[in-house]
Amino acid sequence: MTDAQQNKPFIRFLHYPLVWLVVGVIVVGAVSLFVGAGPVPAVICAVLAIVGYWAVMRFVAGRRTPEIAWRHALRDAGIGAAIGAGFLALSVGAIALLGGYSFTFDGAAGLRALPELIAVAIGGAVTEELLFRGLALQAFEKLGGSWIALIATAALFGLAHSANPGATLWSSIAIAVEAGGLMGAAFLWRRSLWLVFALHATWNGLEQAIGIPVSGHVDPGVMLTSVHGPAFLTGGAFGLEASIVPVLVSIALSVVMLLAAHRSRRIVPLRASRRLSALPGSASLVAE
Repeated sequence: MTDAQQNKPFIRFLHYPLVWLVVGVIVVGAVSLFVGAGPVPAVICAVLAIVGYWAVMRFVAGRRTPEIAWRHALRDAGIGAAIGAGFLALSVGAIALLGGYSFTFDGAAGLRALPELIAVAIGGAVTEELLFRGLALQAFEKLGGSWIALIATAALFGLAHSANPGATLWSSIAIAVEAGGLMGAAFLWRRSLWLVFALHATWNGLEQAIGIPVSGHVDPGVMLTSVHGPAFLTGGAFGLEASIVPVLVSIALSVVMLLAAHRSRRIVPLRASRRLSALPGSASLVAE
Protein backbone atom coordinates (compact mmCIF):
# COMPACT_ATOMS: atom_id res chain seq x y z
CA MET A 1 0.00 0.00 0.00
CA THR A 2 1.37 3.41 -0.98
CA ASP A 3 1.74 6.38 1.42
CA ALA A 4 -1.05 8.20 -0.43
CA GLN A 5 -3.43 5.26 0.09
CA GLN A 6 -2.47 4.96 3.77
CA ASN A 7 -3.25 8.62 4.38
CA LYS A 8 -6.85 8.29 3.19
CA PRO A 9 -9.28 8.89 6.11
CA PHE A 10 -11.05 5.51 5.74
CA ILE A 11 -7.76 3.60 5.68
CA ARG A 12 -6.53 5.49 8.76
CA PHE A 13 -9.85 4.61 10.45
CA LEU A 14 -9.37 0.89 9.71
CA HIS A 15 -5.82 1.01 11.03
CA TYR A 16 -6.92 2.44 14.40
CA PRO A 17 -6.33 -0.31 17.02
CA LEU A 18 -9.85 -0.33 18.47
CA VAL A 19 -11.33 -0.76 14.99
CA TRP A 20 -9.34 -3.85 14.02
CA LEU A 21 -9.77 -5.15 17.57
CA VAL A 22 -13.58 -5.08 17.23
CA VAL A 23 -13.52 -6.58 13.73
CA GLY A 24 -11.14 -9.31 14.89
CA VAL A 25 -13.22 -10.15 17.96
CA ILE A 26 -16.30 -10.53 15.75
CA VAL A 27 -14.48 -12.81 13.27
CA VAL A 28 -12.58 -14.99 15.76
CA GLY A 29 -15.41 -14.91 18.30
CA ALA A 30 -17.90 -16.23 15.72
CA VAL A 31 -15.59 -19.14 14.89
CA SER A 32 -14.99 -19.94 18.58
CA LEU A 33 -18.70 -20.65 19.13
CA PHE A 34 -18.27 -24.04 17.42
CA VAL A 35 -15.14 -25.25 19.24
CA GLY A 36 -17.14 -27.46 21.63
CA ALA A 37 -19.06 -29.24 18.84
CA GLY A 38 -16.62 -32.19 18.77
CA PRO A 39 -13.03 -33.09 17.89
CA VAL A 40 -13.22 -32.40 14.14
CA PRO A 41 -15.07 -29.05 14.44
CA ALA A 42 -12.61 -28.00 17.17
CA VAL A 43 -9.59 -28.52 14.90
CA ILE A 44 -11.34 -26.86 11.94
CA CYS A 45 -12.27 -23.89 14.17
CA ALA A 46 -8.63 -23.50 15.28
CA VAL A 47 -7.45 -23.33 11.65
CA LEU A 48 -10.26 -20.99 10.56
CA ALA A 49 -9.63 -18.71 13.56
CA ILE A 50 -5.94 -18.34 12.63
CA VAL A 51 -6.84 -17.62 8.99
CA GLY A 52 -9.48 -15.10 10.09
CA TYR A 53 -7.01 -13.41 12.45
CA TRP A 54 -4.43 -13.17 9.67
CA ALA A 55 -7.01 -11.68 7.28
CA VAL A 56 -8.13 -9.04 9.79
CA MET A 57 -4.55 -8.04 10.56
CA ARG A 58 -3.57 -7.98 6.88
CA PHE A 59 -6.60 -6.28 5.32
CA VAL A 60 -8.07 -4.21 8.20
CA ALA A 61 -5.12 -3.39 10.48
CA GLY A 62 -2.74 -3.26 7.51
CA ARG A 63 0.09 -4.93 9.40
CA ARG A 64 2.28 -7.99 9.13
CA THR A 65 1.76 -10.93 11.53
CA PRO A 66 5.19 -12.10 12.78
CA GLU A 67 3.43 -13.52 15.87
CA ILE A 68 2.00 -16.39 13.75
CA ALA A 69 4.94 -16.79 11.35
CA TRP A 70 5.84 -20.43 10.58
CA ARG A 71 9.59 -19.83 10.95
CA HIS A 72 9.80 -20.63 14.68
CA ALA A 73 6.36 -22.17 15.18
CA LEU A 74 7.55 -25.65 16.25
CA ARG A 75 10.26 -24.29 18.54
CA ASP A 76 7.92 -21.82 20.25
CA ALA A 77 5.11 -24.38 20.54
CA GLY A 78 7.55 -26.78 22.17
CA ILE A 79 8.65 -24.14 24.66
CA GLY A 80 5.02 -23.33 25.46
CA ALA A 81 4.07 -26.99 25.91
CA ALA A 82 7.05 -27.58 28.20
CA ILE A 83 6.17 -24.57 30.35
CA GLY A 84 2.51 -25.60 30.49
CA ALA A 85 3.36 -29.19 31.48
CA GLY A 86 5.90 -28.07 34.07
CA PHE A 87 3.53 -25.47 35.51
CA LEU A 88 0.75 -28.04 35.90
CA ALA A 89 3.04 -30.77 37.25
CA LEU A 90 4.51 -28.44 39.87
CA SER A 91 1.09 -27.15 40.96
CA VAL A 92 -0.66 -30.54 41.07
CA GLY A 93 2.37 -32.25 42.62
CA ALA A 94 2.54 -29.71 45.46
CA ILE A 95 -1.17 -30.08 46.22
CA ALA A 96 -0.95 -33.89 46.09
CA LEU A 97 2.03 -33.87 48.48
CA LEU A 98 -0.05 -31.75 50.88
CA GLY A 99 -2.85 -34.36 50.70
CA GLY A 100 -5.24 -32.37 48.52
CA TYR A 101 -5.41 -34.70 45.47
CA SER A 102 -5.33 -38.46 44.92
CA PHE A 103 -5.75 -40.20 41.54
CA THR A 104 -7.14 -43.42 40.07
CA PHE A 105 -7.00 -44.62 36.44
CA ASP A 106 -10.38 -44.48 34.67
CA GLY A 107 -9.69 -47.40 32.34
CA ALA A 108 -10.76 -47.73 28.71
CA ALA A 109 -13.56 -45.16 29.09
CA GLY A 110 -10.96 -42.53 29.90
CA LEU A 111 -8.76 -43.44 26.93
CA ARG A 112 -11.76 -43.12 24.57
CA ALA A 113 -12.16 -39.51 25.71
CA LEU A 114 -8.62 -38.58 24.65
CA PRO A 115 -9.23 -37.52 20.98
CA GLU A 116 -11.98 -35.06 21.89
CA LEU A 117 -10.04 -33.88 24.94
CA ILE A 118 -6.96 -33.02 22.86
CA ALA A 119 -8.90 -31.41 19.99
CA VAL A 120 -11.10 -29.24 22.20
CA ALA A 121 -8.11 -28.18 24.32
CA ILE A 122 -6.32 -27.01 21.16
CA GLY A 123 -9.39 -25.35 19.65
CA GLY A 124 -10.25 -23.52 22.87
CA ALA A 125 -6.69 -22.38 23.50
CA VAL A 126 -6.15 -21.10 19.95
CA THR A 127 -9.37 -19.07 19.81
CA GLU A 128 -8.97 -17.62 23.32
CA GLU A 129 -5.33 -16.64 22.75
CA LEU A 130 -6.14 -15.02 19.39
CA LEU A 131 -8.84 -12.95 21.12
CA PHE A 132 -6.95 -11.97 24.26
CA ARG A 133 -3.25 -11.88 23.29
CA GLY A 134 -3.36 -11.60 19.50
CA LEU A 135 -6.05 -8.93 19.27
CA ALA A 136 -6.73 -7.28 22.64
CA LEU A 137 -3.21 -7.17 24.08
CA GLN A 138 -1.65 -5.88 20.88
CA ALA A 139 -4.42 -3.28 20.34
CA PHE A 140 -4.20 -2.00 23.91
CA GLU A 141 -0.41 -2.01 23.69
CA LYS A 142 -0.51 0.38 20.74
CA LEU A 143 -2.76 2.71 22.75
CA GLY A 144 -1.21 2.51 26.19
CA GLY A 145 1.98 0.44 26.16
CA SER A 146 2.73 -3.13 27.28
CA TRP A 147 2.06 -2.76 31.01
CA ILE A 148 -1.44 -1.32 30.60
CA ALA A 149 -2.19 -3.94 27.92
CA LEU A 150 -1.01 -6.75 30.20
CA ILE A 151 -3.10 -5.61 33.17
CA ALA A 152 -6.20 -4.88 31.06
CA THR A 153 -6.18 -8.22 29.22
CA ALA A 154 -5.50 -10.17 32.42
CA ALA A 155 -8.50 -8.49 34.07
CA LEU A 156 -10.68 -9.18 31.01
CA PHE A 157 -9.58 -12.83 30.99
CA GLY A 158 -10.63 -13.22 34.63
CA LEU A 159 -13.93 -11.45 33.92
CA ALA A 160 -14.60 -13.72 30.92
CA HIS A 161 -14.47 -16.75 33.25
CA SER A 162 -16.61 -15.21 36.00
CA ALA A 163 -19.81 -16.85 34.70
CA ASN A 164 -18.32 -20.38 34.58
CA PRO A 165 -19.94 -23.08 36.77
CA GLY A 166 -18.93 -22.61 40.41
CA ALA A 167 -17.10 -19.33 39.74
CA THR A 168 -16.49 -16.91 42.62
CA LEU A 169 -14.81 -13.53 42.96
CA TRP A 170 -11.65 -15.33 44.06
CA SER A 171 -11.66 -17.77 41.11
CA SER A 172 -11.96 -14.83 38.68
CA ILE A 173 -9.06 -13.01 40.37
CA ALA A 174 -6.99 -16.21 40.37
CA ILE A 175 -7.58 -16.80 36.64
CA ALA A 176 -6.75 -13.17 35.88
CA VAL A 177 -3.36 -13.66 37.57
CA GLU A 178 -2.38 -17.26 36.77
CA ALA A 179 -3.81 -17.41 33.22
CA GLY A 180 -4.33 -13.85 31.96
CA GLY A 181 -1.15 -12.52 33.56
CA LEU A 182 0.98 -15.55 32.72
CA MET A 183 -0.16 -15.81 29.07
CA GLY A 184 0.34 -12.09 28.61
CA ALA A 185 3.84 -12.28 30.07
CA ALA A 186 4.66 -15.28 27.85
CA PHE A 187 3.50 -13.40 24.76
CA LEU A 188 5.50 -10.28 25.63
CA TRP A 189 8.57 -12.47 26.25
CA ARG A 190 8.62 -14.27 22.88
CA ARG A 191 6.08 -12.27 20.80
CA SER A 192 4.81 -15.64 19.55
CA LEU A 193 1.20 -16.81 19.56
CA TRP A 194 2.40 -20.40 18.93
CA LEU A 195 3.98 -20.36 22.39
CA VAL A 196 0.82 -19.22 24.19
CA PHE A 197 -1.38 -21.55 22.09
CA ALA A 198 0.70 -24.51 23.29
CA LEU A 199 1.06 -23.32 26.89
CA HIS A 200 -2.69 -22.79 27.25
CA ALA A 201 -3.68 -26.03 25.47
CA THR A 202 -1.20 -28.13 27.46
CA TRP A 203 -2.44 -26.77 30.78
CA ASN A 204 -6.12 -27.33 29.94
CA GLY A 205 -5.57 -30.71 28.27
CA LEU A 206 -3.46 -32.21 31.04
CA GLU A 207 -5.73 -30.84 33.75
CA GLN A 208 -8.75 -32.52 32.15
CA ALA A 209 -6.78 -35.71 31.47
CA ILE A 210 -6.03 -36.21 35.16
CA GLY A 211 -9.67 -35.62 36.10
CA ILE A 212 -9.64 -32.08 37.54
CA PRO A 213 -12.40 -29.63 36.48
CA VAL A 214 -11.11 -27.01 34.01
CA SER A 215 -12.33 -23.59 35.18
CA GLY A 216 -15.48 -25.16 36.59
CA HIS A 217 -16.18 -27.45 33.62
CA VAL A 218 -16.22 -31.19 34.40
CA ASP A 219 -15.45 -33.37 31.36
CA PRO A 220 -14.21 -36.99 30.98
CA GLY A 221 -10.49 -37.55 31.44
CA VAL A 222 -8.09 -40.48 31.61
CA MET A 223 -8.02 -40.45 35.43
CA LEU A 224 -10.36 -39.65 38.30
CA THR A 225 -9.24 -37.18 40.96
CA SER A 226 -10.41 -37.30 44.58
CA VAL A 227 -10.25 -33.93 46.35
CA HIS A 228 -9.46 -33.58 50.08
CA GLY A 229 -8.94 -30.52 52.24
CA PRO A 230 -9.74 -26.81 52.03
CA ALA A 231 -10.79 -25.17 48.75
CA PHE A 232 -8.02 -22.54 48.92
CA LEU A 233 -5.55 -25.44 48.53
CA THR A 234 -7.41 -27.67 46.02
CA GLY A 235 -9.59 -25.15 44.19
CA GLY A 236 -12.71 -27.08 45.28
CA ALA A 237 -15.42 -27.74 42.68
CA PHE A 238 -14.10 -25.01 40.37
CA GLY A 239 -10.84 -26.87 39.85
CA LEU A 240 -7.13 -26.21 40.07
CA GLU A 241 -7.44 -22.63 38.81
CA ALA A 242 -9.06 -21.58 42.11
CA SER A 243 -6.17 -22.94 44.20
CA ILE A 244 -3.60 -20.59 45.72
CA VAL A 245 -0.78 -22.88 44.55
CA PRO A 246 -0.88 -22.18 40.77
CA VAL A 247 -1.41 -18.48 41.52
CA LEU A 248 1.90 -18.36 43.40
CA VAL A 249 3.72 -20.48 40.80
CA SER A 250 2.39 -18.33 37.93
CA ILE A 251 3.54 -15.11 39.59
CA ALA A 252 7.08 -16.50 39.79
CA LEU A 253 6.97 -17.61 36.13
CA SER A 254 5.52 -14.29 34.98
CA VAL A 255 8.23 -12.29 36.74
CA VAL A 256 10.94 -14.34 35.02
CA MET A 257 9.28 -13.92 31.60
CA LEU A 258 8.73 -10.19 32.03
CA LEU A 259 12.34 -9.67 33.08
CA ALA A 260 13.44 -11.54 29.94
CA ALA A 261 11.07 -9.41 27.84
CA HIS A 262 12.50 -6.25 29.40
CA ARG A 263 16.08 -7.36 28.73
CA SER A 264 15.12 -8.12 25.10
CA ARG A 265 13.49 -4.67 24.77
CA ARG A 266 10.13 -6.21 23.92
CA ILE A 267 8.24 -4.12 26.47
CA VAL A 268 6.62 -1.12 24.75
CA PRO A 269 6.50 1.96 27.00
CA LEU A 270 3.50 4.31 26.86
CA ARG A 271 5.33 7.03 24.93
CA ALA A 272 6.49 4.57 22.25
CA SER A 273 3.01 3.07 21.97
CA ARG A 274 1.62 6.48 21.00
CA ARG A 275 4.17 6.78 18.21
CA LEU A 276 3.32 3.24 17.04
CA SER A 277 -0.42 3.87 17.00
CA ALA A 278 0.14 7.02 14.95
CA LEU A 279 1.91 5.02 12.22
CA PRO A 280 -0.51 3.50 9.70
CA GLY A 281 -0.08 -0.24 9.39
CA SER A 282 2.71 -0.42 11.93
CA ALA A 283 3.67 -4.02 12.78
CA SER A 284 4.28 -5.40 16.26
CA LEU A 285 7.73 -6.21 17.55
CA VAL A 286 9.16 -9.15 15.66
CA ALA A 287 10.20 -12.30 17.54
CA GLU A 288 13.72 -13.50 16.91
